[in-house]
Amino acid sequence: MSVSVFARILLGSLLCSVAALPAAAQDTIDCDNAYTQMEMTHCAGVAWQEADADLNAAYKQAMAVMRETDGYLPDNLKGAADSLRDAQRAWIPYRDKACETYGFLARGGTLEPQLVLSCKADLTKQRTDELKMLVEGM
Repeated sequence: MSVSVFARILLGSLLCSVAALPAAAQDTIDCDNAYTQMEMTHCAGVAWQEADADLNAAYKQAMAVMRETDGYLPDNLKGAADSLRDAQRAWIPYRDKACETYGFLARGGTLEPQLVLSCKADLTKQRTDELKMLVEGM
């Protein structure tokens, strides 16, 4: 089994372990004072989920603005919505691979999933800010 496959299995099993926590236990985790590795990984996952939800909202707003822009441009200058869509489709695999690489700082250890999830949250927040700038315009 390759290291990459092993790492993905390890990451998946750790995430499943956190997801398998009873709902009451997940609700009692204080992410401002997370102590165990499982708690810290859980909190990193929560932060990424929240960042991803914000990203999706910002993307919808940015796409609406780009479609509006395309609506008033002459046919030979249109392409704002397509450009944004293509950029987002390229950005997602970039984020995932960049964060997988960051996980190598703790490869095979229990910290690796937390590093990957935290990286995804951070890069997703940065991308959300970029999309918001598109919405706000100049």
